[in-house]
Amino acid sequence: MKKIVLTGGGTAGHVTPNIALVPKLKESGFEIKYIGTYNGMEKQLVEDAGLDYIGISSGKLRRYFSWKNFSDPFRVLKGYFEAKKFMKKYKPDVVFSKGGFVTVPVVYAASKYKIPVIIHESDMTPGLANKLAIKKSTKVCHNFPETAAYLGSKAVHTGSPIRKELFEGNKITALDMCGFSANKPVIMVTGGSLGAENVNKLVRKALPELLKNFQVAHLCGKGKVDESLKDIEGYAQFEYISDEMKDFFAMADLIISRAGANSICEIAALNKPNILIPLSARASRGDQILNAKSYKKQGFSEVIDEDTATAEDLVNTVNSVYENRSKYIDAMKKSAGTGGVDMIVDLINSLVK
Repeated sequence: MKKIVLTGGGTAGHVTPNIALVPKLKESGFEIKYIGTYNGMEKQLVEDAGLDYIGISSGKLRRYFSWKNFSDPFRVLKGYFEAKKFMKKYKPDVVFSKGGFVTVPVVYAASKYKIPVIIHESDMTPGLANKLAIKKSTKVCHNFPETAAYLGSKAVHTGSPIRKELFEGNKITALDMCGFSANKPVIMVTGGSLGAENVNKLVRKALPELLKNFQVAHLCGKGKVDESLKDIEGYAQFEYISDEMKDFFAMADLIISRAGANSICEIAALNKPNILIPLSARASRGDQILNAKSYKKQGFSEVIDEDTATAEDLVNTVNSVYENRSKYIDAMKKSAGTGGVDMIVDLINSLVK
């Protein structure tokens, strides 16, 4: 049987694309192992998916000063030797890395034994972990056409692996959960599993105007439900949803979202008209801003600046996108990079001796 090691961790965006590959990999005859940190958030997600999980030591790779910068290199080195020991014993045919700081020792250990490595870069520009790992990779899959310029001959434009179940949602299930009517369009607002405070504030300021023409399903993040708004007709708040996400996607006529690469790839693959509010460069390395600009350029999205947007700006953009929704849907349908499971698994198979 062919053997593959999947790796990725730190955020759900580094794990769920790996899990999206699993059914097709099993269909192709692969035995699958997953390497992550000892007790990272990826551990539960991977074990829930029924995969064998191997934990290794890991330290975060930082561009800024922290006292942990003095100890974390030793954790990374320990992780490298743990990964190397596993590679020597398991002898995988190929490694697929989705990114996150845990992947660097795994990729370097695979390279030590000349095991082919495929990396997937979600964002427009590679993060620090992938920058280090790309040197030891065989091929690098990417989401955005512009990313190829950073990758050279290793680049393969595949789009992101999208979970099959996201295409199988039940609109009625989500409408019932929200207490919504089937006769009025629905906006879904999402800021990721932790929510997005600035997005929440903007949407709630715009709520009186939005509710005139739309119903709003708001995934606002843990601890961010506004009790004063709980009884407003046409507005439903949830801290977080998991299994029902496919149903909410099916229900949504328009989505307001942050611009994390994994989230927007799912939105595009499902052909949902959308407005992106990227995380400010003050709070990140600016990757969400680049992601959002690319999606606007490709005709998939409209973009709002969270630092300057008003409630009126949001309402006007919502109305414009909804009125012209067919334009955005057509652009997403024509895209070659909105669901890369088949392309990635074919690439993996091509590297197995």
